[in-house]
Amino acid sequence: MKKILLFLFVLFAALPAQAQLNVDVAVPGAKGRQCYTQAEAEAEQGIRIHSELMVIALNCQHMTPRGWKNFYVQYQQITARNAPLIRGYEETLINYFALAGRPNPERALHDMRTDFANKVSTDAARMRPDIFCATYAPRLPKVDQMSTGEIRSWAAHIEPSHPVSRPFCTGDRGLASR
Repeated sequence: MKKILLFLFVLFAALPAQAQLNVDVAVPGAKGRQCYTQAEAEAEQGIRIHSELMVIALNCQHMTPRGWKNFYVQYQQITARNAPLIRGYEETLINYFALAGRPNPERALHDMRTDFANKVSTDAARMRPDIFCATYAPRLPKVDQMSTGEIRSWAAHIEPSHPVSRPFCTGDRGLASR
């Protein structure tokens, strides 16, 4: 009886270890996949757009023209209305960073957001605030009028002036080749 129990214990104890061998996870320090699928490229562009809108809203909220909805309030409403889309983009990128071998995929997403925001903030610092806001703040009311599908389409269309940070995986150029 003891031998049977021992056999069953060893058999069932080994199952989780066997299952773990088949899980596709990153190994810190190991270089994993370094290219994007179309969905990952769209997710990066979506996070870039959202990060840029945040910086514009924060910098220009005190320059909202009379009779307009406050720019930061618009940003908050855009974010709330599109929360499932933004969350999906975040999850897509966290999964990508895990597959790419990043030891802390959530941190990598945070760093990406910070890099995007810093770029726009640097652009803002080089311009007079009134010129920056006159140039970029009109994006907020425009995006506020867009449906989630329109925002997705915008993020999926990769422009040469705003390339993604990784090359496309072979055969997965999708909308980016337009």
